[in-house]
Amino acid sequence: MSRAEIVVDLAAIRGNAHRLREHAGTPLMAVVKADGYGHGLVESARAAREGGAAWLGVATIDEALALRAAGDEGRVLCWLTVPADDLAPVVAAGIDVSAYTLAELDQVADAVLRAGRPARLQIKVDTGLSRGGATPDTWAAVMRAARQGETEGRWRVTGVWSHLSSSDEVDDPANDEQEKVFRDALAVADRAGLRPDVRHLANSAAAIHRPSSRFDLVRCGISLYGVDPAPGVRADVWDGLGLTAAMTVRADLALVKQVEAGAAVSYGRRWTAPAPTVLGLVPIGYADGLSRVASNRAEVWVAGERRPVRGTICMDQVVVDLGAPGVGTKPEAGADVLVFGPGTRGEPTAQDWAEAGDTIAYEVVTRVGGRMVRRHVDSERDPATTPEPSDDPIADPIVDQGRGR
Repeated sequence: MSRAEIVVDLAAIRGNAHRLREHAGTPLMAVVKADGYGHGLVESARAAREGGAAWLGVATIDEALALRAAGDEGRVLCWLTVPADDLAPVVAAGIDVSAYTLAELDQVADAVLRAGRPARLQIKVDTGLSRGGATPDTWAAVMRAARQGETEGRWRVTGVWSHLSSSDEVDDPANDEQEKVFRDALAVADRAGLRPDVRHLANSAAAIHRPSSRFDLVRCGISLYGVDPAPGVRADVWDGLGLTAAMTVRADLALVKQVEAGAAVSYGRRWTAPAPTVLGLVPIGYADGLSRVASNRAEVWVAGERRPVRGTICMDQVVVDLGAPGVGTKPEAGADVLVFGPGTRGEPTAQDWAEAGDTIAYEVVTRVGGRMVRRHVDSERDPATTPEPSDDPIADPIVDQGRGR
């Protein structure tokens, strides 16, 4: 067990994929971009496939090719490329690529010539996010060109898709508007003669809360890892899904020390002990992905209790308050610290850290890492890797299994 590590339970990802697919009632694309949202690209993909994911979704070419190199032979969609990218390897690997413009269609056509096989092509349309995607004034030209390339044998158009801007705000009228615009885009594609395998719009929040947006496929990213994409919204629906957060961040307590009343803690002296206080030193900091904004606001779990962060979060270290001397059992150096986890033991969650850092849980789980080791366990297939909390409030080990990247 390392001094500081990210522990990922693959059983949670596998179970979450199954539950999301059953809830949506449509095929599932498990989004594993950004190194599986910080959970490990290849390991998360395998667990999601085991949970029934028919598709995998990634942003970059490198991510897509890494999945193929790891042995995944299923359907994979890659959606973020730049003009300098060489698309021939992804075409050759049978990976679906996205295009938004006529120039990108030309780029795919060039890749097809060099790969020696037709491409799998998906057209992304902009329905109101104003990010990637063909704008409405170009839909007809892009769809006609896509159909022309299909008739010439350059590619097969396998999908038409878009992305919602406000699905985490389920009552926002922008959701209705984007869904209407998406249906308009599908009509343009149909008039051009395109018959895609899948039409997809719903991301995690829409897959959970908006049945009308599910079409032929739902794309689930953050929810796959057990993190609520719309915290505080229709909690009964989220709770009813029974998803489990897959990531726990833990560390060994590096030091326990007592300071006297009036002692200032950490850079900027932003917290001063009002009375004699026992402090603990956690050996991770903003270089490992913790938010400095969460200084004096976040909590960690030590010796059976939530303990507040005191003072400024440093590059390598966090100071936490272990309480008054002589009150309760105090942990010693080496004790287990849960920075965040599923919350089942009472520990803070990624959402708690998001609120402390004025951000979203997506950022918390994808940013954490730095010098920490990632370790994958499977609580379903090897329960010994994730034991129940110990009766001893000081010791609650997470037993080591194979290490991830």
